[in-house]
Amino acid sequence: MGLRIYNPLFFRAFKSGTPRAIGLGVKASTLLLVIQFSVVSLSGQYASASGEGTLAAQQTSADLSAHKVLTLEQALSLAEQNSPLLSEASASVNRARAGVQSARAYKNPEAQFMAGDQSARPITTPGVPGSLWHYSASQTLEIPRERKLRQQTSRLGQSAVEHRADGIKLSVMADVKRAFFDVIRRKEQLAHTQSNLELVEDLCKKVRIEITVGEKGKLELTRAEAELARAQASVRSAGIELAHARAKLKSVIGIDTEESIDADGTLTNTVTLSPLGELRPQVLASHPALAEANAQIDRSRTAVEHEKSLRIPQPTVSGEYERQPDISYYRFGVNIPLPTWDKRKGPIAEAQAEVARAEAMSRQRKLEIVAALERAYDQFQISNQQVLGLEKGSLREATAAVEAARAAYKYGERGIVEVLDAQRVLQGVRSDLLEASFSRQSALIDLEELGVTSK
Repeated sequence: MGLRIYNPLFFRAFKSGTPRAIGLGVKASTLLLVIQFSVVSLSGQYASASGEGTLAAQQTSADLSAHKVLTLEQALSLAEQNSPLLSEASASVNRARAGVQSARAYKNPEAQFMAGDQSARPITTPGVPGSLWHYSASQTLEIPRERKLRQQTSRLGQSAVEHRADGIKLSVMADVKRAFFDVIRRKEQLAHTQSNLELVEDLCKKVRIEITVGEKGKLELTRAEAELARAQASVRSAGIELAHARAKLKSVIGIDTEESIDADGTLTNTVTLSPLGELRPQVLASHPALAEANAQIDRSRTAVEHEKSLRIPQPTVSGEYERQPDISYYRFGVNIPLPTWDKRKGPIAEAQAEVARAEAMSRQRKLEIVAALERAYDQFQISNQQVLGLEKGSLREATAAVEAARAAYKYGERGIVEVLDAQRVLQGVRSDLLEASFSRQSALIDLEELGVTSK
């Protein structure tokens, strides 16, 4: 390409006609030409040095169009359809329902048929030769109390499994929400690092030009290039974290296709919570884990009564008919087992121990849920205060400090160190705000998993 250079000294020197003036004009034109070519060369070097960071940003923007973007409602709906954990919980509920059906079934009767042949022996009074036919049937009679307790135990077991399935669903939905908002956090983190990279690249460009014209020293460029390398590394790291978050979201949803997904949402949702004293009884009354524990206690107690009812013998009524060549007969009978040696002391003791274990587990779960509620509630309050404080104070101050430092640097009142320090402080405040927002969102998800309803 060509460069058009206009130098007034050069033209005035030729007009004057003196050799000294002409020589000065030629020197001035040559110096200006060197400066122009130096600026062009440095601009090309700068584009090559900063291309790595901008290329990462362009690749990230291009990749966004290749992802399937999901809202939170769509992600939760896909998880309900595809999650293996929910499928396993549903299968457990179906198995428990089948157990109730088995407990309602009566014992089957037994039938017996035998046939043979009778032949006479060479004795004084031989029997009549011919065919033998024998028919028999028996039926065990269940004790009504035992049958009732057996069905009740099975129904309580089904109730416990259903409450466990509800808890698994809450856990899966909470995991989906955490993974979803983690993708949102990583996207904002990447956007912040890209914005920081653009600012540092612009600053490096200005420093190179100032060094070219002799206004700044090379030390300023060294500091700027070091900060540029740091900003590029931050962009790459944020991109990797975003890829991991997307893979995690895909895993918890249960999608096994090669299609990549992305999240569409925000972390700026604000809610109002009731006082902790009002939330505690609400959670204790509605949490599936406690409902499951209570159902297990009732089931264990019913199982004790069921084991005791099995001490009552169950009679078996039988009848038979037999036809011989010369005679035929029929008879009826009752078979009653006698609880002489086995009085079911072992099974009864096992069921009583299970009651004690279920009660202990219920108390432990109650303690864990109350502790989780208090921890999540405190985390939400603290994170919410941090977000409000950073938004109203530190973020505005850091942004104003960067603008002031850049303006002072432009007019030569500040060095590049002050500008880079202000930019790092702003980046740190943005990171703190993002982490506090995600912590607040995570605490809210924990509260929703515990059964808290926000206003």
